[in-house]
Amino acid sequence: MLASVRIVLVNTSHPGNIGGVARAMKNMAISKLVLVDPKEFPSEKATARASGATDILEGAEVVPTLEQALEGCQLVVGASARSRHIPWPVVNPREMAQQVAAVQKDSETEVEVALVFGREDRGLTNEELHRCHRHVHIPSNPDFSSLNLAAAVQVICYELRMAALAEDPASELNDASHWGTAWDIESATADELERFFEHLEQALIDIDFLDPENPRQLMTRLRRLYLRTHPDKVEVGILRGILTATQKIQKNGKVKKQGGNHV
Repeated sequence: MLASVRIVLVNTSHPGNIGGVARAMKNMAISKLVLVDPKEFPSEKATARASGATDILEGAEVVPTLEQALEGCQLVVGASARSRHIPWPVVNPREMAQQVAAVQKDSETEVEVALVFGREDRGLTNEELHRCHRHVHIPSNPDFSSLNLAAAVQVICYELRMAALAEDPASELNDASHWGTAWDIESATADELERFFEHLEQALIDIDFLDPENPRQLMTRLRRLYLRTHPDKVEVGILRGILTATQKIQKNGKVKKQGGNHV
């Protein structure tokens, strides 16, 4: 899905913004960049802002017109912050990404998609937007809605990447171990948790925190608390070790008993 997406920048005035866009694209594994009549490119300023995404810049296609930039595209989406006299299909970035994923999924062949971004100061013209199947609008703060070009591209590319991953749950990119966040210990089993709760209840009785004659909802609330955390086997072992140590100190008379049932 991402391989068929091209980012099209129209008449970009500052080369640094081109570099920022290249970096945003590479962050999200989108590699096709098309520049329509940029004011200055290639440029050292673009390379500096790309921060390592120079391969995107080196592979960028420079064309004189939007028509050429859109050649071969079956779906064209224009970024727009304007309200239009003639209503046009407008979606937010998440909806746009889901629609792109749906189009790709329903097609037997790869669908070329263009995401078109306009000039930094005034965006795309009406004529340019009329070449787009739909418009995408980023619902930013209405009191401060202006987005840097690279930031706008980053938002769109992020949503596309999330939609692509959702379509491919078997991808290694959805494997937590790929990011070093796979859990290192198995979750505690239901019977291990039950033994912990029994141990916890007895320890609370031993230290006079829980009155077995009037338990109220203390254990229910504690169950909810611990089950919400979904502890693993080692964590349950640690908790039970704390309970055992507490009971041992209490038994040896090192803890002065305090009455009361706290809920």
